[in-house]
Amino acid sequence: MNRPMPIATTIRPLISALLAAAVLSGCALAPTYERPATPQPAAFKELHGWAPAAPADALDRGPWWTLFNDPVLDGLVGQVEVSNQNVAAAVAAYSQARALVAQQRAALFPTVTLTGGANRNGNGGGNDNNNGRTSNSFRLNIGSSWEPDVWGRLRAGISAAQANAQASAADLASARLSAQGELAADYFSLRSVDAQRALLATTIEGYQRVLKITQNRFDVGIVPHSDVYQAQTQLASAQSDDLTLARQRAQLEHAIAVLVGKAPADFALAPAPWTVTVPDVPVGVPSTLLERRPDIAASERAVAAANAQIGLVRAAYFPQIGLTASYGPSASAIGDLFKASSMAWALGLSATETIFNGGANRAAVQGADAAREQAVARYRQTVLDAFADVEDQLNATRVLAQQQELQRQASAAADKVEEQVLNRYKAGQVSYSEVVQAQVTALNARRALVQTQGNRQTTAVALIQSLGGGWHADQLTAQE
Repeated sequence: MNRPMPIATTIRPLISALLAAAVLSGCALAPTYERPATPQPAAFKELHGWAPAAPADALDRGPWWTLFNDPVLDGLVGQVEVSNQNVAAAVAAYSQARALVAQQRAALFPTVTLTGGANRNGNGGGNDNNNGRTSNSFRLNIGSSWEPDVWGRLRAGISAAQANAQASAADLASARLSAQGELAADYFSLRSVDAQRALLATTIEGYQRVLKITQNRFDVGIVPHSDVYQAQTQLASAQSDDLTLARQRAQLEHAIAVLVGKAPADFALAPAPWTVTVPDVPVGVPSTLLERRPDIAASERAVAAANAQIGLVRAAYFPQIGLTASYGPSASAIGDLFKASSMAWALGLSATETIFNGGANRAAVQGADAAREQAVARYRQTVLDAFADVEDQLNATRVLAQQQELQRQASAAADKVEEQVLNRYKAGQVSYSEVVQAQVTALNARRALVQTQGNRQTTAVALIQSLGGGWHADQLTAQE
């Protein structure tokens, strides 16, 4: 009677195969990843004192909107984090990317299964003289399969998934920053409209007084009827402008409602005093924060994922190796399942190699190489666009500051002209057309000043976005 070979002796070759697979798994077919070189200007054209910075996209951006010292804005931006559906979608995409990393990593480990079954078999037909025979069989089996990562294919998939997850995290930061920046810009535009409407309300009251004075002067025969018509025209035009601003305000309010995740019908933003705060950009901030832009981080991670994908497709040149094992009993009665004589085991080693596929593997590698080159080009273009974006906002910040001072002077001078011309008209020294011209000029100068103040705030928001988020003095000190 032949005795079964001991399991330890039988699986010794398989253990050797596993050890060999573990040694070979050190192979990696993906190219060594290096961050692509990008243009590095010595300084920003629009800001002196700039110095090269190390990538810092992982730094905490902080509540940058608090730099504007507006409690209402602070409350609104806080709602973007939890209510904006674009941000919610980006959060879900990031969670999905992390789950994919876990799924790819699970492929490194063996798969263990438990199966069981029962069968009842019979043969022959039953009659009065001969009964059909029946038999039972029961089985219980624990099986395992494993594909050792000999050529680094699985690890390449994990690397690609990790890079994609990091890119998704950067996309989440970009979506959050975009929603926050858009809300802040809409909010400041709304406050600018409120300020212009306040100017128009005061102006309309003045026009109404002037109309009354002109009507009285016409009633006593001092001025012609055309002066009354001009006053009425001017008043009606100002009232029409106020309605236009009211429509713009409603649209901005609706946009803010959507950004905080509410239906416009359920949201209202009452007029409030406008805090015209424009934070200054500390010298050196662009050098510290430029690489913090989430779109740059996402683009660079896309290059890393494309690089790992090359290793994934290169692995197709090599055979796929699989290891299987099973152990369990099989018997004709349940009571015999766990007897030693019922136990059976099996070990297996398989390898699959593609002999010919018409050059599909070579084409796949060429395609992966081209995809990486495309990702590199997009990354470099993203960096160039980022530099241009910062330059644009720095230029706009400087020019608008100069324009605000000039428009402040122009508004003050126009107010004085309006006052003097109106006094001269009351004294009968000038025609009413000169009054109209002076009043229109003064109103336009006031509104231009308010618009520039609003533009300075929205430009500050755009500059913060172009730098990748907010900044704080302690963060800058820590990086220098």
